[in-house]
Parts: sequence; C-alpha cells; structure tokens
Amino acid sequence: MVKSFPDSPGVYFFKDQSNTVIYIGKAISLKKRINSYFHNQKKDWKIASLIEGHASVDSISTKNDTEALLLEAQLIKEHQPKYNVLLKSGQPFVYIMIPKDIIPQIKIVRNKKQKGQYFGPFLHKSHARGVHAFLVRTFRLTLCNKKISNGCLDYHLGICAGNCLTSFSKDDYFFRMELAINTLKNKHRQCLKSIKEKIKEYTANLEFEKAQHLHSYLKNLDVIFETIRTKFTESKFKTDWFIKITPIDTTHTTQEINRELKQFVTTDKIIRTIDCFDISHFQSQAMVGSCVRFTDGVPDKNAFRRFKIKTLDQQNDYAALQEIIARRYKDPKDIPDLIVIDGGKGQYSAAKKIVPQGNIVSLAKREETLFTPLFPDGKKLDIHTKIGQLLIALRDYAHHFAISYHKKRRSDLSKTKTK
Repeated sequence: MVKSFPDSPGVYFFKDQSNTVIYIGKAISLKKRINSYFHNQKKDWKIASLIEGHASVDSISTKNDTEALLLEAQLIKEHQPKYNVLLKSGQPFVYIMIPKDIIPQIKIVRNKKQKGQYFGPFLHKSHARGVHAFLVRTFRLTLCNKKISNGCLDYHLGICAGNCLTSFSKDDYFFRMELAINTLKNKHRQCLKSIKEKIKEYTANLEFEKAQHLHSYLKNLDVIFETIRTKFTESKFKTDWFIKITPIDTTHTTQEINRELKQFVTTDKIIRTIDCFDISHFQSQAMVGSCVRFTDGVPDKNAFRRFKIKTLDQQNDYAALQEIIARRYKDPKDIPDLIVIDGGKGQYSAAKKIVPQGNIVSLAKREETLFTPLFPDGKKLDIHTKIGQLLIALRDYAHHFAISYHKKRRSDLSKTKTK
C-alpha cells in the first residue's frame, strides 16, 4: 500500500471502515511519512490507536510544503477528524487586504467579507503582521484621525501618512499604496534585496537594533512571498477527495457488481445508474435534502439535486424524504436502475410508497444494516465486499453533499436574521 504513494509533498488522511476521515496530516514526502506510521506504531500508543482504527489511507499531492500546510488546515477545519487536536476551531487563515475605500488602509482580516484586494491566505498571523508592519512603515501608510495644519507628531516622526495635514495629497498616498501592492504582487526579489542592503547599512553604522528589526521582516517576507507564489485558494482543491468511487469496467466489474446486487434487489436489469438520497437539518431548522447520481460508478454531477424542504415546519424525516423523492421523479423516465436511501427500515418504507416501481434499498449508518425487498427486517452489510464498499461510499457521498447544502442554508438564514 505505502509503495503506491508519491515521494512528494502533500496531505494524507486516514479513514475508518465507514469512510469517515479520522486523521489528516501533511508531509514533505507522502511516501516516507505514511510509511513511518506503520513502522513506529509499537513505540507510540497514539499511532497504534490510529492504525488500529483505520481502514484505508489516501492522499493529495501538492506542489510544495507551503501548499500542503495550507491545505491541511483547511481540511481539518472542514472535516473535524477525531485524532486531530489543532486547527479544528475558528478560521485557520488570515489575509492581507486592501479595501475599496476612499483612502484605503492595509488590513489583516480573517474572512473575505468586505470588497477589496486580498493576498493570502496565510496560516500564521505573526507572519502576516510582520509584513503588514513592514509595508506600512516602508511606504508610510498609517492614517491618523487628527486634523492639524502642520501635521501630527507621528507625521513628523515619519509614521503617519499625513492625512492630518490640510495639504494632504491623495495622489501621493495612492502612489505609495500601489508600491506596497506591487511588492506583494511581483517585486519580491527587489524588495528582499532592498531590505538586505538596508541591514548592511544599519550594521555598518552600528545600528544593530534597527538591523534586527529588519531581520524579522526579512523572515516574514520569505514566508509571505512563498505563500503568494503558491497561489493557494480555499476552493483550489475540491472536497470530493475523501470519497473516491472507482469507475466501473463494463466488461468485468459491472457483471460482478450486478451479481452481488441481485442478492439484495429482485431485478434482471443491469445496474448502471444509482441515485442516493439524504436529509439534513439541525433541530428542524434549515431542512434540506440531496440526491446524488452515479453512472457506472462515476459521479454524474449534472444529475445532482439539492432541495429545500417546502411542506414541513417541524422534524419529520420520513415526510421530508417523501417530498424530495416525489420532486426528483416528477418524470418517471428519471427513475434510475437503483435508489439508495440513507436511513433504516422506516426510510425504506417511506420511499417505497412514493416509487413503488423502483428498485430501492436503504442503508442505516450505526451497524451498516441494509434494508431491501428480500431483507425487510435488515441484513448487516459486509463492508469488506465490493458491493458493501460501493453502497457505503454512495451513502456517505450523498450525506456530505446534503450537509454542505445544509450549512449554506443555515449561514444564509443567519445573515438574513442579522440584517
């Protein structure tokens, strides 16, 4: 297994038998790092526990370790693995931002809420603060709230931009702001060279404290510039990575899958299209449903559907499920070869009432129990078989698709209430 991982930077993740991510880590070499877990488990009880609880390991390659660091933080925040301790709460990233104000100031922010120009994201606020301080001081971009004809004390100390002056020039200020923006954009070498030359000058003049301050800027700028060159964005990596469905080979695997499915579903049809439904809500709030479709084992995203529950104002998972199934199959031609429901016996019965002609199974999470026409009281699914892994992956895919939509709905409702 380990030999299949690349000797390159990236993020790796351990998953349990239900395909839930239980640990996420980063590595300069994925191959060496993952290999170390299986050689050191006897020395560390935490690693031993992780290895014992995992069912599979997967990875995403990145172009450098900076990108791996940022991606790790994003995925831990999103998926909350139980074996991770750090980066699970709060917004892990910060940005350097120039707002679209009449007289803009360079800011450090955690979220992209305001219109403006953003640089980042950066994982460590201290690095962003360092470069922020350097740019503000170097290009004299601090604004005060005073009005003094000949300038405030900070202006005469070389700190304030001079907006306190009656003769303040916006054009000059915007020129200096543009220099700072260009430094963040593409003049990295020139900026670093200027700092190093200034350090030599201070050192030659025995101004060691000033030289030390510039050394700290230099370190922060190296990190910032490397991050900017990486061009990482929070949407760069699609989060479908943790559920990978292998495309079905039409000559062999399809026949094998169909033979196994016929143990549960009384049909002579070849199972090519499969839909999976799930309901998501929080204490009856922002109730939504999802339907994902796979064709020959591959996500058919043009056939994915998301639903706001329209007919209910209190929790009733069975009625909510019936609503979205009826809306999904207004045209009987849309009914797939197999329908998978995330739920137990009750959900199976509710779905069957809406689509009596469809091939339906339901899969309950707790013990991976499958409910079908042949097993109305349930049959525990063998998670080590191909059919077991396929059905669980389909169910989990629909579940995460529903949760992502539910979170968006709750966020939208929260914003509406605060207005």
